[in-house]
Amino acid sequence: MRIAMIGTGYVGLVSGTCFSEFGIDVVCVDKDAGKIEKLHQNIMPIYEPGLDELVADNVKAGRLSFTTDLKAAVKDADAVFIAVGTPSRRGDGHADLSYVYAAAEEIADAMTGYTVVVTKSTVPVGTGDEVEAIIRKRRPDAQFDVVSNPEFLREGSAINDFMRPDRVVIGTESDKARAVMKQLYRVLYLIETPIVFTSRRTSELIKYAGNTFLATKITFINEIADLCEKVGANVHDVAKGIGLDGRIGKKFLHPGPGYGGSCFPKDTLALVKTARDYDAPLRIVETVVDVNDKRKKAMAERVVAACGGSVAGKTVAVLGLTFKPNTDDMRDSPSLDIVPALVAAGATVKAFDPEGMEEAKKLLSGITYCDDSYSTLQGADVLVIVTEWNEFRALNLTKVKAALKAPVVVDLRNVYDPVEMREAGFTYSSIGRN
Repeated sequence: MRIAMIGTGYVGLVSGTCFSEFGIDVVCVDKDAGKIEKLHQNIMPIYEPGLDELVADNVKAGRLSFTTDLKAAVKDADAVFIAVGTPSRRGDGHADLSYVYAAAEEIADAMTGYTVVVTKSTVPVGTGDEVEAIIRKRRPDAQFDVVSNPEFLREGSAINDFMRPDRVVIGTESDKARAVMKQLYRVLYLIETPIVFTSRRTSELIKYAGNTFLATKITFINEIADLCEKVGANVHDVAKGIGLDGRIGKKFLHPGPGYGGSCFPKDTLALVKTARDYDAPLRIVETVVDVNDKRKKAMAERVVAACGGSVAGKTVAVLGLTFKPNTDDMRDSPSLDIVPALVAAGATVKAFDPEGMEEAKKLLSGITYCDDSYSTLQGADVLVIVTEWNEFRALNLTKVKAALKAPVVVDLRNVYDPVEMREAGFTYSSIGRN
C-alpha cells in the first residue's frame, strides 16, 4: 500500500514514520522546504525519543520519503492523511481549520483513482462533512471517501503509543474505506488491538471527549491538592486511595501547576465552543478551562510566598520549562505564566531545560538561560521545579544546598519527599503535601 501524509509536524511525522515501520510506503509532505531539507539530513523538527533512528531506518529501507510536491505524493495513493495544525483561533477559541480545508482543496486537485482521505488532525464535529463537500465541489467526478482517524499520541512516548495503542478509532460508514483502513492497521489486528469502527462524527467527538476527560481529571486532583493543604492531608495518598478504584484508575491523578501542551488547552476550549454552538453547554468543561488558567497564573504566588512575600531583587532558579518531560514543546506550558509573573515581581530568573531551551527563547525573554542544573542554582535565593525531567529527580542535595544562597525549594511537581528535604535542611513546599 502507498499513503501520503500531509504535514510533518508532531502528528504527521510520527504517524507517517510508524506506518512505514508497518511496511507501508509513505510519502510525508510539507510546504516548508527548509523542514523537508532537514528531514533529508535526518534532522528532526521536534524532539521525540527514538524518532530520528526510526526515520533513518525506514528511509534507508526505501519505505519513507519526504517532499514538498503534494501533487506527486497524492497521485496514486491509496490513502491521504491530513495531519496539519488546528490551533485555537484568535478571538473565539474555535479550532482554526484553514490548514485542513486548504489541504483538502489541494488533495482534490491531485487525486487519481479511488482515494481514502483521512483526517488525522484533531478537528471539531462536522469537519469531515466539510472536507467531503470541498473535495466534491472541486472534483464532482472523483471517487473517494473521507474518514476520521484521530490520533492519541502522547509527546515523549508517541512511537510506543502508535505501535501499541490502547485503541484505534476509525469513523466511516463506507465498506470500501473500512477495508482500506483495516489493511493499513493490519499489524495491530495481529496483536489484538481494539479497533473501534463508528460514524465519522462520533469518531471526531471521541478525540475531544477523551482529551477533555483527562484534562478534567488533572484539574480535579489539582483542586483536591489545594484542599489537602488546607486540611492537612496528603494528596499523593488521596490519589492512591481513589486511583485503586477500578472505576477511576490511577493515571492522570498527579497534582501540579496545571495542564499545558499542544492538546488539552486547545481541545478543551474547542469542545466548549462547539457545545455552545449546538446549545448544549458543557458546564464542567467550562469550569475546567477556567480553573486551569487561573491555576497556572497562581503558581508564581507560591514562589513569592516561599520567599517571605516578595521576590523583588531576588534570584529564582527555574528547572524545567516545557509543559512535560521528554519533549521540547512549550505550547501553553505553565512556565509561560510563572516566569513572566516572577520577572514582573522584580525577580532575576535563571532557567534550564534539557530539551526546551531553543523553543523557550522564542517565548520567554528577560531571563538568563543556563547550561545545566547546578549552574542554574548557583547563587539563587530559591529553586523552583516546574517540569519533572528525570535528571531533576536525582539532584545531589548537598550540591544543591551549597549552590543556593538560601535553601528554599518550591517543588511544583512533587518530585521530592517533604520529610527528606526538611531533614536535609531545606525550606520545602510542594503541591498538596505538608
